[in-house]
Amino acid sequence: MSILQKILTLFRGTAHEAGQAVVDANALKILDQEIRDAGTELARSKEELTKVMAQRQLQANRSKDRFAKKAEYETYIAGALRQGNEQLAREVAERLATVETDLKNDEQAIASYDNSINQLKTAITATERKLARVKQQVDTVKATEAVQRAQTAVASRHSGANGKVTTALDSLERIQQRQAERGARLEAAAQLESETGDGDLNKRLEAAGLLPESTSVDNILERFREKPVQQLSHEPLSLPAVEVKETDKVERKD
Repeated sequence: MSILQKILTLFRGTAHEAGQAVVDANALKILDQEIRDAGTELARSKEELTKVMAQRQLQANRSKDRFAKKAEYETYIAGALRQGNEQLAREVAERLATVETDLKNDEQAIASYDNSINQLKTAITATERKLARVKQQVDTVKATEAVQRAQTAVASRHSGANGKVTTALDSLERIQQRQAERGARLEAAAQLESETGDGDLNKRLEAAGLLPESTSVDNILERFREKPVQQLSHEPLSLPAVEVKETDKVERKD
């Protein structure tokens, strides 16, 4: 095989795979169209059945008319023979022979029509049943396809959500670790400041009530012990004079 033939074979194989991929991707659409085509053909079959039944009815009507004509000719033949008119009876008999031949042909045609009608009815009924089953299966296939698409989407989202949750948990853990480290550093700095500076000493002095700003009960009692006795009497304390300015006087109105 030459290189050109191999290339052509490759192109045909690639085209077949591409075509098959397109068919697979649009399988449901193709199936719907095939069902519509089958329904159209079924409708045409019913139309043909209607035509055959109409033709059969026309043939039966013609045969009925021939039966009536046959009865009429038989009456004429019997009357001619009673009259002894052999020639007239023979002429009518020739007409009757033609009618009887046509009746036999009508019988065969009607039988053929009946056979065709029965076959068409059987085929149409079977096709309708098959088409109904196919439609039911197609509905099931569509429902399964929809469910599987939903499951695929959920699985995809679930996988992505798991990845995002894992990433969020990692970020949260890192933030918490940084916060714990920062809090430990702040506590260590506060403890170091307390040990090296006046913070711890001031706390102990304040607890003992020795700081000037201390307001402990012992300090208050100590202040009163240091005051002279006369200052502890119940006499009201004289308030310092307040200078009243002229602008603060309010004029009285009579």
